[in-house]
Amino acid sequence: MSASSAASRSAAAMLGLSIREVSQALRDGRVSATELCRKCINQIQRTRYLNAFITITEETAMEQAQRTDNRLRTGKPLGPLDGIPFSVKDNFCTENIETTCASSMLKDYVPPFNATVVQKLLDQGAVLVGKTNLDEFAMGAGSTDGAFGPVRNPWSYTSSYREQSTEDPDSDWAITGGSSGGSAAAVASLSSFLALGSDTGGSTRNPGSLCGVVALKPTYGLLSRHGLIPLVNSMDVPGIMTRSVHDAATVLRILQGRDERDSTTVQAPSTPPSLPEHFDIRDICVGIPKEYHAPGLSKDTLAQWSRVADMFEQAGARVQEVSLPHTQHSIVCYHVLCCCEVASNMARFDGLEYGHCSKVDSSTDAMYATTRHEGFNSVVRRRILSGNYFLLKSNYERYFVKAQQMRRLIAEDFKNVFRSGIDVLLTPTTLSDAAHYSDFIQEDNRTRSAQEDVFTQPVNMAGLPAVTVPTALSHRGLPIGLQLIGQTLQDWKLLTVAQWMEQKVNFPIIHLHGESNEKELNRSVREWTHTIGS
Repeated sequence: MSASSAASRSAAAMLGLSIREVSQALRDGRVSATELCRKCINQIQRTRYLNAFITITEETAMEQAQRTDNRLRTGKPLGPLDGIPFSVKDNFCTENIETTCASSMLKDYVPPFNATVVQKLLDQGAVLVGKTNLDEFAMGAGSTDGAFGPVRNPWSYTSSYREQSTEDPDSDWAITGGSSGGSAAAVASLSSFLALGSDTGGSTRNPGSLCGVVALKPTYGLLSRHGLIPLVNSMDVPGIMTRSVHDAATVLRILQGRDERDSTTVQAPSTPPSLPEHFDIRDICVGIPKEYHAPGLSKDTLAQWSRVADMFEQAGARVQEVSLPHTQHSIVCYHVLCCCEVASNMARFDGLEYGHCSKVDSSTDAMYATTRHEGFNSVVRRRILSGNYFLLKSNYERYFVKAQQMRRLIAEDFKNVFRSGIDVLLTPTTLSDAAHYSDFIQEDNRTRSAQEDVFTQPVNMAGLPAVTVPTALSHRGLPIGLQLIGQTLQDWKLLTVAQWMEQKVNFPIIHLHGESNEKELNRSVREWTHTIGS
């Protein structure tokens, strides 16, 4: 084996470790923070074909990593994330770093402050390596409708997928899901150990499932929305994407809690220092919503849903069918409420204070209209127009008020199920594995979002926590994830069950085609883990 391939294998093995494992390696001096940061940035460069990143913050990242090394030398690390490279969806504000929302409207916009969740990670010594790609203003379910082009699913470039395909990799690739597709691709391709996304109707869980990573949507209000450029204020939640449930729990502990700059935040409940290594699943009752047997559910996804439900039951958990009768109306209800809040939120982009400004200056009205036409894509413009229509005086009762009433009924359905003794709900996350890009773009954004959010969106209506756990590969060699839904502010309990499930399904490590022999890579990961633990 050549020296370069050995180095590539070593880097891939290191980047494939969990946050807990690599944090221990940093503290033991087996790897430096600057070396780890450099490997992540090199991995970003090697996988530029994925189009996962809009901005790479190489210079500031190396400076942050150097500060971590200085702290480690004195034996004063800030915490479990000190020196850990992370990425952020490009709709979170980052001080002195361009924040675009993948839109021409915010091209060259540089915020003067950090979003609260970003600042909390930086305060812990985590190293920001870049801003990730998305659907424009987070409106989409494929990460295909942004100003910087579509994001490609890393699993499209694995041996398990490529060996079944006879087509050119540049044309035969799968989507990541959206709208946090760039963040999911960054974690899945080993470019970041964790990434922040936003979740309004499933925008972290959807790409988490399609890219084979853990994606947590916390209880509404548990994480601050300050600095997250809003889509739907009443449903937006910062999401956490990692490669293990334990890592997601580590990040959640750091990010949760009240924020005086966000009045919707709540006090975080007290939790143990870490998830339990051993958990008695016999104390848990798992609900299977019968309404989630939706049209279009693939055979692969249905098979995995049944397999994992049987796995819970065989281990001693109680598994029973439940009903959520109003969830069938959730997508239509969400469309109305989403468009109404979008119409309000997008009004701030007028070309006067920040962002794009049209050169048309014949009148203020002309400048305003042209700015918004030039700055927004057709998806955003269509939602603005729809929202303003729903909010007309003649339509307000018919659409907005009825949608709010239906939202209350959807939330009550969940409450009734949990009151009956159910601890968590087990559902699919998406209808199938990731679609080919060429197939996905045959339908419009509205139709695609309605199809892809059918299992994830009701959770946002009710403000509940939910997590996607990668479960298996489909017959095409692409990830399938399942969703666990928990009760309000019982995120820790949800993650405890998710970790038990994760340990049982044994999802494979990603292996990008052509990097090295898969068996050698898996052995390298085991060797790294053993070395750290010894």
